[in-house]
Amino acid sequence: MLLLVGLGNPGNEYARNRHNIGFMAVETIAQRHRFTPWKKRFQGQTAEGAVAGDKVLALEPATFMNLSGQSVVAALQFYKLKPENVVVIHDELDLPPGKIRVKKGGGHGGHNGLRSIDAHIGKDYWRIRLGIGHPGNKDLVSGYVLHDFAKADQAWIDPLLDAVSDNLPLIVDGQPELFMNKVTVATQGK
Repeated sequence: MLLLVGLGNPGNEYARNRHNIGFMAVETIAQRHRFTPWKKRFQGQTAEGAVAGDKVLALEPATFMNLSGQSVVAALQFYKLKPENVVVIHDELDLPPGKIRVKKGGGHGGHNGLRSIDAHIGKDYWRIRLGIGHPGNKDLVSGYVLHDFAKADQAWIDPLLDAVSDNLPLIVDGQPELFMNKVTVATQGK
């Protein structure tokens, strides 16, 4: 079983924020792969489905970004999963908009959602980093991530979310490099 965690902040006022691209990706996956309806569990909301023949639990923590680890550890313990069975999808300032990187382990890079998850389950989980770009000045970061994407950003957001969803079976099958390559090819020029 795979625990697929999208990071973001709960509430309609945050729904289109750059910080919520993890929620957007998990919602696209749940819809495309016909997961069950969302229900409140583990200090968040979950939907269940199958991808590449394996059970996948999608989780959106409702704890706000800084406390995401509380929700993740609750689901992890309930299902008796190991951190390597966790895939976290999150926004990444240090990647250009629409770019993607996949890695297991590593630091949190200042991302408060990852910092919280690290504190609760350690660092030995998978991360799908979705680039949102950087505002150019670290003093502007908070306002930047907590503002909605511009309308012009839809030109790369939708193809990126579609490609992540369409190629998720490669993550489930343990082929993160091929997943990253396929998503990159599908979104080139977008």
